[in-house]
Amino acid sequence: MDIATAAKLWDADPGWLNTASYGIPPRHAFEELQAVLTEWRHGSSDWQPWDASVGRSRAAFARLVGAPAEDVTVSSTVSQIMSTVATALPPGARVVVPEIEFTSNLFPWAVAADVETVPAGRLADAVTGRTAAVAFSLVQSATGEVAPLRDIVAAARACDALVIVDVSQACGWLPVDVEGVDALACAAYKWLMAPRGAAFGYLSPRLRERMRPLAANWYAGADEGGSYYGPPLRLADDARAFDLSPAWFSFVGAAPAIELLSEIGVEQIRDHDVGLANRFRAGLGLEPADSAIVSVDAPGERLAAAGIRAAVRAGRVRASFHVYTTAADVDRALDALT
Repeated sequence: MDIATAAKLWDADPGWLNTASYGIPPRHAFEELQAVLTEWRHGSSDWQPWDASVGRSRAAFARLVGAPAEDVTVSSTVSQIMSTVATALPPGARVVVPEIEFTSNLFPWAVAADVETVPAGRLADAVTGRTAAVAFSLVQSATGEVAPLRDIVAAARACDALVIVDVSQACGWLPVDVEGVDALACAAYKWLMAPRGAAFGYLSPRLRERMRPLAANWYAGADEGGSYYGPPLRLADDARAFDLSPAWFSFVGAAPAIELLSEIGVEQIRDHDVGLANRFRAGLGLEPADSAIVSVDAPGERLAAAGIRAAVRAGRVRASFHVYTTAADVDRALDALT
């Protein structure tokens, strides 16, 4: 499916340059969710068909990041996933984090460990024999900067440090693979275009051996249907042991949206998104970059007056471009700014 054909599957109003805040669902994902909400409204269905969407979305996310489905856990937020990953660290562990990191991937480490913040571009250099883990966003929320993953993984492996990655601002437009990564977390309501309340985590087998399931619950049971009542503790022997009981409706919307991304092809989406971002950068006299997120000093009120919806982060306008964004959206924004 080419991008022009794929773009017809959305109902985005012109001027949405804010996927880094939340993504717009493809039409059929929205319609699947509305159908289930109608069932809920009338009590016309049991919950098991809704729950099937959790398995669908888990499998779709696993394919997207090159992981076995049994290594993927479901949750509601990145911070919950990271807080559970933090149980793998010994007391007083040193964790290296970018100084600009979004706090969902900073506060959990500040609670559980000794955090050292460094410039995002110096992460690999900051990993030493004293480092227990390096935690970072593959794409930074405030700036759109893409981390040098291979360099960081190499530095961490040389020191036997854990590699922990937040891909919330990457997965869906940037090809992602879990090779060399110990933990990976993704909030699905941005570039995966799911309702807020669905999140996914990859937990490597070597990491899971060191973790404690702090939110153990019926859904994490070895046999979901047989884990409703009473002892003993009987959790799944894979990443499901760390599942949260899911917010069903969020996963009903997530499954078809993530499946569609794979059908279109993330490489093709990257080329489209980065191409539009660079069109925007060129119009502002900036050099091209490798990100679908552009952060610039610009009068954001002009964009708002022109009906362009973007965000302001760290005092700068942040524009973000996804599969449903058009060249006309970019040019309309440039007209407003220039």
